[in-house]
Amino acid sequence: MKLNTLASIASPCINWCEINPSNGFCRGCFRTLEEIAIWSSANEVEKLAICHQLPERKAQDIAYQNHGLDQ
Repeated sequence: MKLNTLASIASPCINWCEINPSNGFCRGCFRTLEEIAIWSSANEVEKLAICHQLPERKAQDIAYQNHGLDQ
């Protein structure tokens, strides 16, 4: 029996839904409004592609805030 090796990708939402106007990313999950809107209809490959970008976006956001550039 062959098992599906890809489990369903959970939403990265942490219920802090606020778009940062300086970069267009949600302050909680670091997705764009478009990515949030398509999440429920996205396939696993699309979800993985979105999730792959989130750590870098978070790191950039933290660096941006640490330099006092985010109001």
